[in-house]
Amino acid sequence: MELVKKIDIHVHSTVCTWPGGYANAEELIGIYDNIGVEKGVILPEICIEGGFHISTNYDAKCIVDKYPDRFAWFCNIDPRQGSNSEYTDFTRHIEFCKSMGAKGVGEICSNVYFDDPLMLNLFKHCEANDMPVIFHIGNLGGDYGLVDEIGLPRMEKVLQMFPKLRLLGHSQKFWAEISGDLTPEQRDGYPTGKVVPGGRLVELLRKYPNLCGDLSAGSGYNAVTRDPDFGYAFLEEFQDRMFYGTDICSPKNADSPMLKLASFLDEGVLSGKLSYDAYYKVSRGNAEKLLNR
Repeated sequence: MELVKKIDIHVHSTVCTWPGGYANAEELIGIYDNIGVEKGVILPEICIEGGFHISTNYDAKCIVDKYPDRFAWFCNIDPRQGSNSEYTDFTRHIEFCKSMGAKGVGEICSNVYFDDPLMLNLFKHCEANDMPVIFHIGNLGGDYGLVDEIGLPRMEKVLQMFPKLRLLGHSQKFWAEISGDLTPEQRDGYPTGKVVPGGRLVELLRKYPNLCGDLSAGSGYNAVTRDPDFGYAFLEEFQDRMFYGTDICSPKNADSPMLKLASFLDEGVLSGKLSYDAYYKVSRGNAEKLLNR
């Protein structure tokens, strides 16, 4: 059986080396070659809540221009940009980024409510321009990411309002919802043990075909590996909407457990716990479709 090289839907980089900052393109390529990743999707990080080091749309475009076979990119938009208004016209900016090769919008980390009028406006323009969105869920204040409560009621509202908008969920607060016994205390971490039926995320994935999963970082890796039998069954059921990812931010991530997701997928198909079709789609096929639109 032929194992496939992966496409990473979620990675961060910058055009220059900065102590304590993101990995540069050359460092990423070195890590990718070690773990069998063919290509990565660079997500700019522009919001002030994301930290002291930002990476711009320009950074991402320059990296892709230099290494077109190894990277693609999303543009990023903060809903407060432009005029900080729920009526800001983002289409002109999105159209420009699309003309420069951007394949989506994200990672959105702005610390506003998921259904804030500013966000609804941004979602509206993303849907109108056929741009999938990768988002992070956070707490209000002292954190980064769109804000929602346990059970993700605000996210569901957005899924209902924009049925043609593909939303790729990410972060602890998104993936912790995979289990039916989630408590508020567990949302910020990495719950362990068997996944209990009745998880809100599973319910929402079954109900809304525009909801997808970004499996990057410790949160995505933990969600599908904490209970391997459940994890493989989950990937099988939602094989058309799950995306392999890493969320490499720093050269130090070269030894991070989250990079073991590739091995988990490989082991699944070799052991027969994951069909080859599901394995291929999650590893790279779904990303190929998204990037080649």
